[in-house]
Amino acid sequence: MKKIAITETVLRDANQSLMATRLPLDEFKAILDDIDKAGYHSVECWGGATFDSCLRYLGEDPWERLRTIKSHMKNTKLQMLLRGQNLLGYHHYSDDMVRRFVRAAVENGMDIIRIFDALNDLRNIKTAVEACLEAGGHAQGAICYTLSPIHNLEMYIGLGKEIEKMGCQSLCIKDMAGIMSPKECFDLVSALKKEINSPIYVHTHQTTGLGFMTYLKAAEAGADGIDCAISAFAGGTSQPATETMVYTLNQMGFDCGVNQKMLKKINDFFIPEERKFIDKGVFDPTVLGIKSDVLVYQIPGGMLSNLMAQLKAQGALDRLDEVLEETPKVRADLGYPPLVTPLSQMVGVQATVNVLVGERYKNIGKEIKAYIRGEYGKAPGEINSELMKKVLGDEQPITGRFAETIEPEFEKAKAEIGDKAKNDLDVLSYICFPEQALKFFEERELKKALVCKYTIEEVK
Repeated sequence: MKKIAITETVLRDANQSLMATRLPLDEFKAILDDIDKAGYHSVECWGGATFDSCLRYLGEDPWERLRTIKSHMKNTKLQMLLRGQNLLGYHHYSDDMVRRFVRAAVENGMDIIRIFDALNDLRNIKTAVEACLEAGGHAQGAICYTLSPIHNLEMYIGLGKEIEKMGCQSLCIKDMAGIMSPKECFDLVSALKKEINSPIYVHTHQTTGLGFMTYLKAAEAGADGIDCAISAFAGGTSQPATETMVYTLNQMGFDCGVNQKMLKKINDFFIPEERKFIDKGVFDPTVLGIKSDVLVYQIPGGMLSNLMAQLKAQGALDRLDEVLEETPKVRADLGYPPLVTPLSQMVGVQATVNVLVGERYKNIGKEIKAYIRGEYGKAPGEINSELMKKVLGDEQPITGRFAETIEPEFEKAKAEIGDKAKNDLDVLSYICFPEQALKFFEERELKKALVCKYTIEEVK
């Protein structure tokens, strides 16, 4: 019987996609032991927006969150998503920072690190891959899947070969917008299987309604694993439902390795959580709908939500259709970057500005300028020459790896933050998100002071 591994995303991508990563550790800690017994290949529980959200919204130490999850996972591998040289932030960090962060992630419990670059510029994942391997972790290189006049099967096969040559133990096809059709998936997985020996995992979203069919064709093509979400947190901008995929694949002769009775127990736990966050207004059920327009505009669900929020704040939600039409034009001008964090936000903001100002590129965001200068890596295609001239003038774009121009950050930040950091992990948090980390450190000290006060009064 052909085996296919299941990665459960409820603790990271599912709750990030549906409710902006607002699920606190205390809300799911009680089910961790049962998740560990379900037979998953891995549980994606960290990375992506979780680190930022812990510090910014949840009042949690992201490192403590990771260690707590690990303490309950005796049989199941933990998995995270890392944005290559961007780590978990939105700009490139120095090589010393990347190496320290990746090593700390493995030392604190991470097993599999899925590493991608928003531009598929593999120079920007090399340091993270090396650091993961040196620390004893499993490095999974990812291809960001997108559609454009320059993205094709040949390009993706070339990326797959480079990722394997780099030393990654496995490969992920990362379809962040849910736009990979069943046929495209079958063709790509089949072609990669002929060219590389590494296990191939497929990641998609149910945003366009294609996800279930895409996963079936992935399995038929020989994919080694797929990402799913327990059904209470599945569908829409999240992943296809775990139980549905397991049920179907089992009937088709695949061994998913999971216990279906345990899946029901896990889902029963998360159903009240879903209702709770719907009642709070954090989980908007409209994100569960099928958004077929994504197939036209290729805009991921999370990006679409951000565009709507920006326009609503400006009292211009009625101009959404104009922004949706402008977005692929901006993307083309920028050389067809895949619309994944942070490029999705950058392209979306620029498209919105172009529409609201009434003139294309009258105002150009600093991130777009940095992109055009080459600070994010090499654009997949040619950037519009007039736009380049407007941004650069006579300046030449960066052709080398931008991270090589960044001075080591860790020791400087450690001296800068002083005793506000209790350990090196705090310093890493501070470098990633300075403002949010400082606020968290202050609140942490206040909590400690209150605990001490009440403890002393109880003793008296």
